[in-house]
Amino acid sequence: MQRVSLRKVKTPVSYLQENSEEILHFSLQGLLPAGHTLALNTSLGTLSHLACKDERPYMLMEQQFTTSESCVLLPLLEAYPYYCPYELLLASFNSGRVTEAAIARSRKRLMEAQEAGVWDQEMRPVRNVLSRTRLKTRSFGIEISSILETGYILMQMPRHKHPEL
Repeated sequence: MQRVSLRKVKTPVSYLQENSEEILHFSLQGLLPAGHTLALNTSLGTLSHLACKDERPYMLMEQQFTTSESCVLLPLLEAYPYYCPYELLLASFNSGRVTEAAIARSRKRLMEAQEAGVWDQEMRPVRNVLSRTRLKTRSFGIEISSILETGYILMQMPRHKHPEL
């Protein structure tokens, strides 16, 4: 007899419920022009580039992110201007809810994977999602760069002109 098991799928609302706010704002100073903000709608999975002119908000662009993409994008946005370590990305990718216990579990998994020589296989799903996320963040002029044996960091794309009002 075949055994059936149901896998709980993360939904945009459930994976970010730790944050009480539905829309999170990031000014990313040095990455965006002054007065510009990125707004991540955690329930819809959209990232919007907002700017103010004459005290009125304007949306300059918007991208839709899958749940997995949002799970790796949020820790990168929160870590800016610093790097986001591998274990934090893995914890967020695996559970959506980043706790000290989840980070410790991810750190242990990565250390064991490195000792066993399978670190690349352990991080491959995260790298695949980061690759798709990177393509979407480039439209905002933001590059997700890898820091060897450390993690990832958000950087401004060279020669990218941000839209002005």
